[in-house]
Amino acid sequence: MPQVPIIMPQLGESIAEAKIVRLLIAVGDSVEADQEIIEVETNKATMSVTTLCGGTVTEIRGEEGVDYAVGSLLGILEASQDEITRTGAPTMGDQLEKEGADQSEANLHFRQSEKSYEEPKLVEPSVKGLPVPAGMKGAHYISPRMRARMNELGLREADISAIAGSGAGGRVTVDDLEKFLEYISDWPHSTASSMRLAVADAMRRSWTRPLASVGLPVVLDQVLEHRGRQNPKPGLTLYVLRAFAIALAEEPTTAGFLIGEKIVHPRAFDIGVAVQVEDGVMVPVLRNVDQLSVRELAEAYGELVDEARNRRLTPEQTQGGIATVTNFGTFGLKWGTPIPLPNETLILGLAAGIKKPVWSDAVGAFVPVTETELCLTFDHRVVDGGGAGLLLQRIGALLQKPEEL
Repeated sequence: MPQVPIIMPQLGESIAEAKIVRLLIAVGDSVEADQEIIEVETNKATMSVTTLCGGTVTEIRGEEGVDYAVGSLLGILEASQDEITRTGAPTMGDQLEKEGADQSEANLHFRQSEKSYEEPKLVEPSVKGLPVPAGMKGAHYISPRMRARMNELGLREADISAIAGSGAGGRVTVDDLEKFLEYISDWPHSTASSMRLAVADAMRRSWTRPLASVGLPVVLDQVLEHRGRQNPKPGLTLYVLRAFAIALAEEPTTAGFLIGEKIVHPRAFDIGVAVQVEDGVMVPVLRNVDQLSVRELAEAYGELVDEARNRRLTPEQTQGGIATVTNFGTFGLKWGTPIPLPNETLILGLAAGIKKPVWSDAVGAFVPVTETELCLTFDHRVVDGGGAGLLLQRIGALLQKPEEL
């Protein structure tokens, strides 16, 4: 029968080893999946090692009162192939077997070599306090039983990140989940709105990418002076939106998105504007921003913002954007790292304008200027820091000539 290792799990980010306090099993005992079989003690708490699957204990290598490094082999279970398949538990074999030439990859069973598990021993970490990998699926592994329970409750992996796992490798077990839900059952709570859930889903999907942010201070005096001469006065966001679109049109690869081994370039420079609404954010999209002046954009912008705040936007008005501009400076914020939508590579944030003294070579003295911070968050798979910096510099330069926008 297949053999399943019992290892010392990763019991916390800074835990390198733990002491066995009590063995709850003996050779020959039958156990179930997620059953507590060993009590261990760390410098933070007493916890339990649980089984990855059901089976029979055939060997115990750990001893009470002894410290073992994370990843040490503490014992072995024998389990049926059906149980291995049901729970997805790793085994101690050393081959990659294929059960039938016509079966899919889902039917391949990985057998990790026993050599990948350490014999039980005390190991002094070279640097105290650093996390030590468990050598198994660990905290990120979710068993089929746990996955089924999460599906019943409508939970995602991010929803259980606050739960400290007591299972093998620090994984969260069904029992951990039930105890946590019972623990918070009497806490004050409110039902998340459809808008809040939609934002949460978009941000979860977006955060699966490697995102980075850069910032650049930009003087706004030229824009503010130009704006003051217009009637009606266009919003500051429109100047930034227009400069952003021109800069992207000059270097369209920065707004591309990665699909497999291809970077798909934009076919039109349609840019969204984040609008704060009750319990969320809506992003109406302005079309062909690179081809329209600030004055021409103003009317369409005003209508879209009104419809967004009244929740009257149609799907066509929110789809197809290649990037987004968000003006969080309206809340008095001086800096931020906005997150782009899942289907976009870039989002440009505009911070609050701040009066500050800046040295002027022309007059030989410090002069007061209004300065903002432009904050660009980007998908680092597509754009590097240098490219993002050049894009910001170009936007800043365009904002010094607002009459051309």
